[in-house]
Amino acid sequence: MLALLAAASIVTALDAERAFAADAQKIGQWTAFTKWSADDALMFVPQPINAHQFLKDRKDPPVAVFWWPTKSFVSCDGATAINSGPWVRDGGRSVGYFTTVWKRQPDGSWKWVYDGGDGLKAISAEGKEAAIRTASCSGTPRPDSGNKPNPGLGKGFSADGTLAYLWSVASDGSREFKALLFNGTDYEVVLEQKVAAPK
Repeated sequence: MLALLAAASIVTALDAERAFAADAQKIGQWTAFTKWSADDALMFVPQPINAHQFLKDRKDPPVAVFWWPTKSFVSCDGATAINSGPWVRDGGRSVGYFTTVWKRQPDGSWKWVYDGGDGLKAISAEGKEAAIRTASCSGTPRPDSGNKPNPGLGKGFSADGTLAYLWSVASDGSREFKALLFNGTDYEVVLEQKVAAPK
């Protein structure tokens, strides 16, 4: 009964992100990453790798990273979302930001399919309340045309075509990520992130 109530409380990708972050503290960081990821989920180390392959024998760190979403970009149909926000670890000695792409599964649950981010010199000034922006449900999205940057190595779209994400990784490990939201006429870049090559 408690499991059913917990599942019922996870309605949006923001709910899923918060539950994922809470699980990292309760059951362990990599255990939570595995639990909440889709079979084809990608992580970057720095080249892209299947999350389940990367996490298979990885032990949870003694203290998990802590994160919270401050932005959420949602497809018109509500079944795909891109969340972003700050993370902290080691008592605040390490800080950065994350980006997670979420997709609602056929059973109604949420799983992440893309996890990225980077470290920062200082934590961003974002608050704890998430700003939500939803794609337009009017007009006709055309995912293969319009105002889109070069898709590079990877891309994904919501089933209704109103939310897109594009990523690329260079040979030196530097990478880029862009999220695009349909505004009723065209795709608008709503999130753009560049990660430097590892030192």
